[in-house]
Amino acid sequence: MQTGENEQALRKILDLTRLISILVLLIHFYYYTYGAFLQWGLANTFGNLILANIEHTGLFTHFHRSKLLSLVFLLISLLGVKGRKNEKLNYKTALSYICIGLFVFFSSSFLFYLTIASPYITFCYISLTLIGYLSILTGGTLLSRIITKRINSDDIFNKENETFPQEERLIENEYSINLPTQYYLKDKIRKSWINIINPFRALMVLGTPGSGKSYFVIRHVITQHIKKGFAMFVYDFKFDDLTTIAYNTWLECKSSYAVPPKFFSINFDDLSRSHRCNPLVPSAMIDITDSAESARTILLGLNREWIKRQGDFFVESPINFLTAIIWYLRKYKQGQFCTLPHVIELMQVDYDDLFTLLRTEKEIQVLINPFINAYLNDVMEQLEGQIASAKVAMARLSSPQLYYVLSGNDFTLDINNTQEPKIICMGNNPQKIQIYGAVLSLYVNRLLKLVNQKGKQKSSLVFDEFPTLYLNNIDSLIATARSNKVATCLGLQDFSQLRKDYGREQADVIMNITGNIISGQVTGDTAKQLSERFGKIMQNRENISINSSDISISRSKQLELAVPASKISSLSSGEFVGLIADDPNCRIELKAFHCEILNDHTALERETDNYSAIPIVRKLDPTMVQNNYLQIRQDIQDIIYSEINRLTNDPELSYLIIRK
Repeated sequence: MQTGENEQALRKILDLTRLISILVLLIHFYYYTYGAFLQWGLANTFGNLILANIEHTGLFTHFHRSKLLSLVFLLISLLGVKGRKNEKLNYKTALSYICIGLFVFFSSSFLFYLTIASPYITFCYISLTLIGYLSILTGGTLLSRIITKRINSDDIFNKENETFPQEERLIENEYSINLPTQYYLKDKIRKSWINIINPFRALMVLGTPGSGKSYFVIRHVITQHIKKGFAMFVYDFKFDDLTTIAYNTWLECKSSYAVPPKFFSINFDDLSRSHRCNPLVPSAMIDITDSAESARTILLGLNREWIKRQGDFFVESPINFLTAIIWYLRKYKQGQFCTLPHVIELMQVDYDDLFTLLRTEKEIQVLINPFINAYLNDVMEQLEGQIASAKVAMARLSSPQLYYVLSGNDFTLDINNTQEPKIICMGNNPQKIQIYGAVLSLYVNRLLKLVNQKGKQKSSLVFDEFPTLYLNNIDSLIATARSNKVATCLGLQDFSQLRKDYGREQADVIMNITGNIISGQVTGDTAKQLSERFGKIMQNRENISINSSDISISRSKQLELAVPASKISSLSSGEFVGLIADDPNCRIELKAFHCEILNDHTALERETDNYSAIPIVRKLDPTMVQNNYLQIRQDIQDIIYSEINRLTNDPELSYLIIRK
């Protein structure tokens, strides 16, 4: 034990040893410079007697023997010195003092070779030797003040301590997505795999622009699922980046399907390369609830601020109004004119004619009665408040290009029909997000209704920049589509995007029920939430304590975040963190990962250079598109004319005609 008595005794021994060192050095001076001492009057009989006795010990048989002995005692006295620790001191300074001191201490003897009067030489010799002695003493003292036990300062970002083992096996099945990676473990780079063996539990890919979401992850989801025989829907935000990948992979792999799928694409900018599809096709509109879902999707897609106000009178009223119009056209002549362009044009007609037509359909009377009563009672302010917002919003979709695509029937949206599987790509335009996004939301809403059914082919839904769409039931799809073999991949830049466009509650649900997460660089709350989701690992901790005479280092282990939010915020392009979901038939212990996805850039570049362009579907000229637009408007006028004539000529129905 270190007690006060032991420390005091040790200090006395060290002081005695150092005193002996000084005495030996003084005797050395007295013996070898005796002549100078005589001249200075410092010699005496008692000193001579002592020197005579010491001489018999052989201490002075060599000039440097006594100096070496003095130096040995000095070094012994320095072994137990405990100086006040100083973090700024280093060995270079201390050793410099010692080396200079040793050089001066021993080289001072060369002064005796000079032809100078003995007293001056003696004075200089003693002075230089003492200077060397004190320099050695100073250097030795500095050595005792240097902190020798230091915490490893090479890993200033705690990189090695935050590494953890990851899955190094390649685990494949008929549905899996497998991405080759490399990761850092302690001081080594090791190969590993991201094995998404159960994509039906949904995959969310996050990352700020440039983090590599599409290049490192989403493109592989598309190519690997097509190669494994999936039917597929791709929402291509920046058309035609992902569409080109899907198309060329389909060309390469379509012969390997049991029933070769057909490829279709929707593009509102280049109509010659776009197929036509009616999202309100009558065969898919089974009852009025389908009409209500479509109306809600299109209006909330056009008015995103309504998403957070669902349930308000002036939000639900326009939805009911649009529902009534869609269902009327669905019932009229077996849905011959049930298309979104016809719905838009019918909304714009005069209230007299519009309400007269809607009154003929009994199934929607409960929806339109509030509007008709407000009109008949001349409550126009309320009526306009209920209807005008829907009319104004839908009027933004009135364009010949949109009408042309939305009024055709080149294909249906049941992509996973076992007899007619399809690969469908729909492109948006970042410059026209609000308009195209609402229409595409309607397409996807109807598609999900058809896809999420039992007994269909395995299918994959890929959404790049998912928040630019509005899907009211995407959480239900993720929660229930697993048993129907529907894999969902959602790409987004940040969780805050989802909250802004979907509202906090629905965004939280989507985030929390997603089983597989791959994230590139994200910041803020998204990084914090992901960090907590990845969990903690056991990490080493070291603490250093410095006092006046000693230092101490304590080492411990404690649970810390495996991937801190700060690390997620500083990921490089191609570097990802995440968590995968396993399967009851294939358990995976190491689900979390922090790695770099390995793409063969040269091979991908070569492959991209050899891609075929998306083919031209049909040759179009502006006259054909304009004629289609005018025909739709004429169809609505014909419906009004024929229905008003029918009601006028039938006495039993003439009461339905509204004239104000």
